[in-house]
Amino acid sequence: MHAGTLTVDLLLGDVHSLKGKRSIVRPLVAELRRTFDVAAAETGHLDLHRRAEVSVAVVAADAARCREVLDRCERAVAAHPEFQLLSARQVLHSDED
Repeated sequence: MHAGTLTVDLLLGDVHSLKGKRSIVRPLVAELRRTFDVAAAETGHLDLHRRAEVSVAVVAADAARCREVLDRCERAVAAHPEFQLLSARQVLHSDED
């Protein structure tokens, strides 16, 4: 069994409040959950209205499947025009760790 995580740091566009931030981040998290069948949540920069950190977790039988799903999630996030992807970090864990 393998588990993988993806953490992305986002710079949001024309956002002036936490309410505006939520209107961008919540649909992104819901899209990742629905489209890729992963666990996803906003995990950082909670008090900043122009920055967001979103994390994704996936469990699969092999590491290649984890990487494939996380790569697809990263590409989906990067394709959104309403924010800029500042960084992305993937970490893989196996049951042998």
